Amino acid sequence: MEKEEKKTIPIQSLAGMHDILPEDQFYYRRFEKIFEKLCNLYNFKRIDTPILESADLFIKGTGAATDIVQKEMYSFRTKGNDWVALRPEGTPPVVRAYLEHGMVSWPQPIKLFYYGPFFRHESPQAGRYREFRQFGAEVLGESCPSVDSEVIALLFNIINKYGIKNLIVEINSLGCKKCNSKFITALVKYLRKFSNNLCQNCKRRIISNPFRVLDCKETTCREIIENAPQIIDYLCLECKEHFKEVLEFLDILEIPYTLNPYLVRGLDYYSKTVFEIFSVDEKNKEENDENEQNKKISLAGGGRFDDLIRVYNKRNLPACGGGIGVERVIDKLKEMGIKPEEDESQVFLVQIGDSAKKISMKILQDVRAANIKIEASLNKDNLREQLGRADKLKIPIVLILGQKEAAEGKILIRDMASEQQDLVRINDLIQELKKIIKT
Repeated sequence: MEKEEKKTIPIQSLAGMHDILPEDQFYYRRFEKIFEKLCNLYNFKRIDTPILESADLFIKGTGAATDIVQKEMYSFRTKGNDWVALRPEGTPPVVRAYLEHGMVSWPQPIKLFYYGPFFRHESPQAGRYREFRQFGAEVLGESCPSVDSEVIALLFNIINKYGIKNLIVEINSLGCKKCNSKFITALVKYLRKFSNNLCQNCKRRIISNPFRVLDCKETTCREIIENAPQIIDYLCLECKEHFKEVLEFLDILEIPYTLNPYLVRGLDYYSKTVFEIFSVDEKNKEENDENEQNKKISLAGGGRFDDLIRVYNKRNLPACGGGIGVERVIDKLKEMGIKPEEDESQVFLVQIGDSAKKISMKILQDVRAANIKIEASLNKDNLREQLGRADKLKIPIVLILGQKEAAEGKILIRDMASEQQDLVRINDLIQELKKIIKT
């Protein structure tokens, strides 16, 4: 009897998960540098919450009827029978930490930012992954409309600073419970007239979450929604004034925005201000307008969540925040052909001979200790090969250490652009390099 052939099991990442390869790492590092610098200027403090949280945190906060909880959340029972979830978003964990650690008694508002991996079981496609990285910023304990504008400005400026221009903010107000309940009544009454023409999801949403119908991307639903009542017409005086001031602050900050009366976001806890930030391709703007839903990709979004804290402990504390989809921003950069500047090596060390190679180890250590990025090929002995590698890496300064130089305690500094060379003492090398590259 012939032996059965063993099947080869493909070793590859899971659908929707992705490796960040070395050539892409600098995109992420560059993003981290920008948001950490800007968050510091805006006086936000970093917080890191666990990747694994109680599933109830999201069921109660994000909303039991949302797509995130019903379809996308990775949840499971632990060996101890705890019902847990990989975090699908960042706001509920930040609110949980705010309450758990008594931040409510600290001087308000509390301004926090976070960065890390999140998980949603979605259909993988361009700009959408099952494991993705997100930057978020939250302001807790402040109701002033200026906070809404500051959060929008922070996210806008991070993306802009990263290299993506032509950004536009789409913004809306969902009002408070007092005024949006009147709107929901009017919306449901309108939608029921066309219920036979709505998609199956929207038919279900009329009962469970009418706001979400406004966010549907199906063509037939979009046509019906275009003539639906608008929340802006149902805002109470307080919500109307709040929204007006948010827009006035955006005008002062010169943040470009457009009103989108159908923008609702997919989370139950939003109230009053909601927004999304898009990149607009000016060259293809007319084409984008004609086929807007298929071409627009949101790079960031957020809003006010005054009612979320009350869900967990009945406190009435205002809050506002937003997040940036990091992979979406990076994919947009690549699509535009923009490659962020990377911290390349500034110096290349060429060594020739055994004694030079040994001295080179100490030189490399000293140069790096001086915070100067240096590269070398200690496995090579040929001068031309090493200079060729320095040229391929486009490194501007080359150090050449031969047997003679090593014996004399000197080293040659060569400017690759001008081909000018200077012989200096090895003991003076760091000082000379700092003059050249101004570290």
